[in-house]
Amino acid sequence: MPNPQEVVTVFGSSRPRAGDADYQQARELGHALAGRGFVVCTGGYGGVMEGASRGAKEAGGRVLAVTAAFFSARANAWVDEEVRVATWQERLFELVRRGHGYVACKGGTGTLVELAVVWEMLNKGVMPSKPFVVLGEFWQPILDRVREVELGHASLWGEATNRLIHIAHTPAEAAASLAQQLVVP
Repeated sequence: MPNPQEVVTVFGSSRPRAGDADYQQARELGHALAGRGFVVCTGGYGGVMEGASRGAKEAGGRVLAVTAAFFSARANAWVDEEVRVATWQERLFELVRRGHGYVACKGGTGTLVELAVVWEMLNKGVMPSKPFVVLGEFWQPILDRVREVELGHASLWGEATNRLIHIAHTPAEAAASLAQQLVVP
């Protein structure tokens, strides 16, 4: 079981609404993470962020949100604690800083930036090694494309990517992967 203070930051689109498949998947993810004892941290707004927050609360978990004054929206109703920063950039790096592990769900350019920043920080050793999971097959073409660009270092790079990013097919698998990697000795 993870340390009860361990935080998993969930990235994903703000567009899905309750009843949408992506919202439901995020809700299941939040539930699975909270069920494993993690604090769930999101960007705090709607869509995947709300779904993960809602699922975590429904499972009796704690939810942290990092929001930015840059956006006019307020945190969703499922948040226990809101950390408000001024800018989009501060929000991004606060979400990264607070995470002991990460999950990237389906999303748009904002989620792509979040995925790329965490991936690069792990790849370059800018932060300590932390588990990173992408949920579903959505990001697979991006991962594959970057591997193609790195053909000169294909075997080494492929091993590093597999070590840095785990692809989970279900919310339960994502939570289990993080729990396995964040076990307290």
